[in-house]
Amino acid sequence: MSDSKAVRDPGDSSTAKRTSLPTFYRQVVAELRKVVYPTQEQLVTYFFVVMVFVLVMMALVSALDLGLGRLAFAVFTGNAAQ
Repeated sequence: MSDSKAVRDPGDSSTAKRTSLPTFYRQVVAELRKVVYPTQEQLVTYFFVVMVFVLVMMALVSALDLGLGRLAFAVFTGNAAQ
């Protein structure tokens, strides 16, 4: 038998009680109060880290695209000097 409420036993005839809208709203607000928001310094640092990563990945993908494109062109046209 499973202890999880996510997987119910087919023989279990009890129905789960639905949460009312006001209770759901209170629970959402309570969870949002637990969120720790980054400081402005952390936000700026994360922004630059993400931007550098994206630029590096763009350069890598562009280089691979250019190299493999030229390789495919050379293979299928038989003209290696372009």
